[in-house]
Amino acid sequence: MNNYDIWFSMVRLSYKLKLSLLKRFKSTEAIWNYSITKNTYINEGIGEDKLKNLLKSFWNKEKINNIKRIMEKEKIDIVNYNDCIYPEKLKNYEDAPTVLYYKGNLEKLNRNKSVAIVGSRNYSYYGENVTKIIADKLGKNNVNIISGMAKGIDTFAHAATLKNNGFTCAVLGCGVDVIYPKCNRELYYEILKNGCIISEFIPGTPPYAYNFPLRNRIISGISNLVIIVEASKKSGSLITASYALEQGKDVMAVPGSIFSDKSIGTNRLIKDGAYPLTSVEDIFQILNISYVDENERKSSFNNKTEEKIFKIIKDSPIHIDDIIKITNIDIKRLYEVLFELQLKNQITCLSGNYYVRIANSV
Repeated sequence: MNNYDIWFSMVRLSYKLKLSLLKRFKSTEAIWNYSITKNTYINEGIGEDKLKNLLKSFWNKEKINNIKRIMEKEKIDIVNYNDCIYPEKLKNYEDAPTVLYYKGNLEKLNRNKSVAIVGSRNYSYYGENVTKIIADKLGKNNVNIISGMAKGIDTFAHAATLKNNGFTCAVLGCGVDVIYPKCNRELYYEILKNGCIISEFIPGTPPYAYNFPLRNRIISGISNLVIIVEASKKSGSLITASYALEQGKDVMAVPGSIFSDKSIGTNRLIKDGAYPLTSVEDIFQILNISYVDENERKSSFNNKTEEKIFKIIKDSPIHIDDIIKITNIDIKRLYEVLFELQLKNQITCLSGNYYVRIANSV
């Protein structure tokens, strides 16, 4: 655990200047030594003495020791830009965080490709189902899933990946020891079993609203591709998409109903040039990796009635009364067929006698 890394994470200078200092001096300790000597450093936009005074002003031994105690208690590690396990993809940007705090296996971020899946907290069943499908297929094909552990789409992305023992990384807008939202406490600890949690904010930092746009650049920065599942007109997910475009990353958006406010943002992204996600295969084509579906659904049905009913049940829930009207099938026979489809894990029954396809059926 490096006192100088902790100190430098607290220094309030522009990302560009902090990164310039670290690249020049190679270590945070060397930056500190520079601040207390008469050595000169040519820089733009700030005077030499002012820079040194600013650097020294953030040295607080008591605060550093408090942070170290939290890190030891919570098993938090720290890494700076020049360390070999620092996320390689982040090193391409001048606003990359010079220091990251993390829990879990950070090294896996530099293995395999990574896809960010983000979306609305106020999700629809359609968005939930699509997210689970994407995360499920990518996780099974050794693609890392990146998200922000927010309610809704982020949560489904992490959970679906973990369900299949895939690797997922949560980027937080607070300290890595702060579980936010609190309802994701169980998910937080599940991620740590086979993934990692990272943040540029010092341990104990509350989830301030202005932190989240900053963390979004990290979500896109460590990813090869960013997928927006659902987004309203002013969704924070669109900020992630903007960062991705600035970083030269590919952006995909899931098309949605023109009547849904949850699809305004995604449909607009497609209109502005984002790739429309029409199938899981689209993702693998952009990543330029082969797609292997280990649990591909069998196309055969026991009989034509079973196939007919399955085709009627879509991604949006349909009531059993509507199924009866469309098929004109005896209610007893219909329940038998619906039961068979549920046993095959092709559909599921929701409260109120509504039926809908599930992720594995696509």
